[in-house]
Amino acid sequence: MTADVAVHGAVDGVVDGAATTAGGVRAPFVHPAALCESDQVGPGTRVWAFAHVLPGAVIGADCNICDHAFVESEVRLGDRVTVKNNVALFNGLTVENDVFLGPNAVFTNDYNPRAAVKKTSDDLLPTVIRSGATIGANATIVCGVTIGENAFVGAGTVVIRDVPPGAMVVGNPARHIGWMCACGERLGDDLACSCGTRHRMDSASGGVVTDHA
Repeated sequence: MTADVAVHGAVDGVVDGAATTAGGVRAPFVHPAALCESDQVGPGTRVWAFAHVLPGAVIGADCNICDHAFVESEVRLGDRVTVKNNVALFNGLTVENDVFLGPNAVFTNDYNPRAAVKKTSDDLLPTVIRSGATIGANATIVCGVTIGENAFVGAGTVVIRDVPPGAMVVGNPARHIGWMCACGERLGDDLACSCGTRHRMDSASGGVVTDHA
């Protein structure tokens, strides 16, 4: 833990788990039973009991790193990312803003691991989770894929290929069953959401995007 990360009880106040310094700046909060070895944790981020963040990991602002989560040294998390309980994030993973990683979600970085074969970071396959995506509880994300913006991976799904923006996928292996709005509601056949947002197909990505027309 570094001096830049506040521990509960060592700051002027803690509101909903977010520590505040004497100057009113929202500092990261680290539970006394957590181990945060990174000095690159954004303001307002909360690291809860028994979570472990390695040196070099980059975590943005207002993230929520829940109990028993593990964040390896070359992981990059954007702002407002939720990492629920028992999620391990390994080198090669990039998570953009406003992403939800459900409890016990699994991420890999070695497509063909062998205990006897030692590999470097250059041998690992990167995985990218784009802004607004949801990874459901117990889902497995096999390395080397990109989960598109606002995509929705259902609980227990096994993802082995890219998921387009806004796509909802379920099953093993993942199959596409519909489209999702950024608000979390499933879209109808006309790609309109009950929240009032309309969408259109995007030929470049193979997914859906907000229709601003």
